[in-house]
Amino acid sequence: MSALNIPESNLKRVVIIGGGFGGLKILNQISSKYYQVVLIDKNNYHNFQPLLYQVATSGLEPDSIAYPLRKILWKKSEFYFRNTKALRIDSENKRLDTEAGSIDYDFLIIATGSKTNYFGNKVIEEKSMALKSVTDALNLRSLILENCEASLLTSDLEERERLMNYVVVGGGPTGVELSGALAELKKHVLPKDYPDLDLRRMNVHLVEATDTLLGTMGPKAGEKAKEYLTEMGVNVWLNTKVEDFDGSTVKTDNKELPSKTLIWAAGVSGNLIDGLDSQSIERGRILVDQYNRVEGYEEIFCIGDVCLMKSDENPNGDPMVAQTAIQQGDLLAKNLNNFAKGEEMKPFSYLDKGSMATIGRNKAVAEVGRFFFDGILAWLVWMFVHLMALVGFRNRVVALINWTQNYITYDKGIRLIIRPFKNREKD
Repeated sequence: MSALNIPESNLKRVVIIGGGFGGLKILNQISSKYYQVVLIDKNNYHNFQPLLYQVATSGLEPDSIAYPLRKILWKKSEFYFRNTKALRIDSENKRLDTEAGSIDYDFLIIATGSKTNYFGNKVIEEKSMALKSVTDALNLRSLILENCEASLLTSDLEERERLMNYVVVGGGPTGVELSGALAELKKHVLPKDYPDLDLRRMNVHLVEATDTLLGTMGPKAGEKAKEYLTEMGVNVWLNTKVEDFDGSTVKTDNKELPSKTLIWAAGVSGNLIDGLDSQSIERGRILVDQYNRVEGYEEIFCIGDVCLMKSDENPNGDPMVAQTAIQQGDLLAKNLNNFAKGEEMKPFSYLDKGSMATIGRNKAVAEVGRFFFDGILAWLVWMFVHLMALVGFRNRVVALINWTQNYITYDKGIRLIIRPFKNREKD
């Protein structure tokens, strides 16, 4: 395999796989005095995943939650980006193989994030819609609008019902927020676009296998989220497992739901890369020590969703959320800087800064420490936190303008089928 075209340097080379929250934090903090840094990513942009559901429901433009990786670090020296997919780690030769060639490293950082977990159900994987990328969000946006158009073209009432019904699987933040956004589309937006379509027949079903929503938060959050969703007309099915989907009917262990659109938000697993010893992997994640060093490897580190840092106090590792990746990336960059200066590295300890989820207009839940609050205050806090977390001044301005317009007019102005999604089964 040919080598990637990277200039030679007398500095040690750090190769980072993944330009997500953790990868970007390392890039911002690591010193160009000590390291040449090479970022590998199959996309040329950073994707703000917490707001993908708003792209899918026409609330935000896709380019307001994505930002070019090259533009983020214009002024950083000794930084190189290569737009290619990482394939395999050759730890013996300290080399990473990619689709475009191989690259040698002194230190390798795996920050590949997570992927949708279908729990081995291949049929659902083929026929359902995921929501993990900008492409997924655009596909879902197109499908929602195409379903409305197709509903007007058919006189078959049962077919119309299947086209207008949506089943969201998974009661975590993504499932809750997406269900709320679909309910608001039904109430405020679609009646204006489709006055000749009886939207009373449109149903949004949220299916959760456990007995509560927002399981990573406290019971108050789950109860309040269910109350909000029920008020908005969402059918919430707890203690219900999805067993099969044939493209027209969602089969659960309780009942069958007629729908052509199944949106899978029921869990994630680590986005692994080939080449690591199987003993370094547990439950679909890469085992790391308290310094985020992969177990069994001295020069390979791993951060974010894809890593599992176990301890006696926390045997299941830290939560698979953006804050974990950001905090781990920040400390790892500082530790590498300290290592280059001959100083000791510091162990990682996760600081829980709180959790929140928005359900709809003026409806959100938030937990900060032992404090719980909901309603418009939580909604405003959610908006501020997510707005400030977006990368780039333009993205923040565009998102704020869109949110303000949506709030004032009860409208979402990005209802465009730019890229039709005709094939309901994945290649």
